[in-house]
Amino acid sequence: MTPHKTKWSLHVLALASLAFYHARSFATCEGLAALQLPHTTITKAEVVTSGKFTPPVGKLLRGLPAFCRVAATLKPSPDSDIRVEIWMPQSGWNERFEGTGNGGFAGTIIYNSLAEGLRAGYAVANTDMGMAMPPGATASIFVNRPERWTDWGYRATHEMTLVAKQIVRAYYERDAKYSYFTGCSTGGEQALMESQRYPDDYDGIVGGAAANNRTGVHVSILWNFGADQKNPASYLHAAALFALSQAVVNACDALDGVKDGVISDPAKCQFDPAVLQCKGTSQQGCLTADQVQTVREIYAGPKNPRTGESLYPGLPRGSEFGWEGLDRIPGPAAIPPYAPIFQWVFGPDWDWRQFDFDHQDTLFTQKLAGMVNATNPDIDTFRAHGHKLLIYHGWADWLVAPGESINYYNAVVARAKVAPTSGQPIAQIDQSVRLFMVPGMAHCSGGPGATHFDALGPVVDWVEHGVAPDKIIATTLPLNDINGAPTPKRPLCPYPATAQYQGTGNTNDASNFVCTVR
Repeated sequence: MTPHKTKWSLHVLALASLAFYHARSFATCEGLAALQLPHTTITKAEVVTSGKFTPPVGKLLRGLPAFCRVAATLKPSPDSDIRVEIWMPQSGWNERFEGTGNGGFAGTIIYNSLAEGLRAGYAVANTDMGMAMPPGATASIFVNRPERWTDWGYRATHEMTLVAKQIVRAYYERDAKYSYFTGCSTGGEQALMESQRYPDDYDGIVGGAAANNRTGVHVSILWNFGADQKNPASYLHAAALFALSQAVVNACDALDGVKDGVISDPAKCQFDPAVLQCKGTSQQGCLTADQVQTVREIYAGPKNPRTGESLYPGLPRGSEFGWEGLDRIPGPAAIPPYAPIFQWVFGPDWDWRQFDFDHQDTLFTQKLAGMVNATNPDIDTFRAHGHKLLIYHGWADWLVAPGESINYYNAVVARAKVAPTSGQPIAQIDQSVRLFMVPGMAHCSGGPGATHFDALGPVVDWVEHGVAPDKIIATTLPLNDINGAPTPKRPLCPYPATAQYQGTGNTNDASNFVCTVR
């Protein structure tokens, strides 16, 4: 070997060694603090081995495996301030990455989601979506700050995903084999937004009770609040709600073949609140004429007063037990939930009593929809690349109307029939997208039905083994009653199928129900 070649070989070897050294330096958790990523500042990189973690707010988290905790701040725009955390198990990593969603206006890291993913062996991430607020402040501080609206709408989730994947790669010295996203409510909107805008961020996505028609959701909340607050006689107090809820269940409970206090398919429930209207002077166990009208308006959902056009689906029959969440402070001091989002458009002096469901609704939607709505049925690229989307929604959701998830699913189906880029007949749409409606489930959790189930596991099987979920078994909590007997189990069925009792056998046994379309 000539001296020149020897010198060159030594130079290449030195460069390779230097590259190896730098790669290895990040493979320790603490070493990740030196990782340089675009518009990213890593603020913490530490090993947690105590088996527990105390979040800034909330309860102590226990039963955690040893993990590497990385916190970072992302600034993709001059006004952005997106906080993210990535938790990675020190051992037993399942070679999967999980992005997780937030709720409401976000503003905080959801540490419970990080802990749940970590316990299951995932490298897991969460973001506050760039919406952190000083103590005592509300989201009204984001008036006239469209970069923050954009972060909340879609950018923060995507940026979290990009940064988290790079940190996972640096720590484990290899990429995750598969990436998944799970979220409900705002997290459901994040889920659908990812499938629409960033189709290759995730192999499989779970979106629950999605507030994907974000402007519509808030118009709906305002409509329901206004119907309840129209005048003192319109207000649905606790006794009225109890009587209403009981009457609806009694009328429609048995439509699935078993009487269990749960309405399996509210779309088939034809209950008319007029049957509860008070007949005499007593108002015990009945509704006034004004209260009947309130109920009808909430069932109908917001409408344009000039054209009669539906602006968003109404709340379903069977959700009445949760309507107390619509408003608990009647009278002049009442403020609608999530009022700040209207202030973003109309200013800090916005008065909900003057809202016009015609022109102002149009302006509200035009101003925000492009940043915060995830209603585009074009997920052709997501589907073409073999990725999977599982949507679920509680049939008794009193906050985000379940009819909107059905509307979105139907729009995806309709597009698949006609879109020249889909390349698939409608019979194969279920190979990439499925919707599961959950009887008796309120907003994301709770309610009288079997509302506890694993949605991510079926998506993992779908992505990695090609096994599409034809049903998901749900149960109530706790898993056993005080006498140790198993609590009810029900199959959740791919829409439009519903679970029907076959007429024989224990009604607490999911195998005695069959998914059918009626």
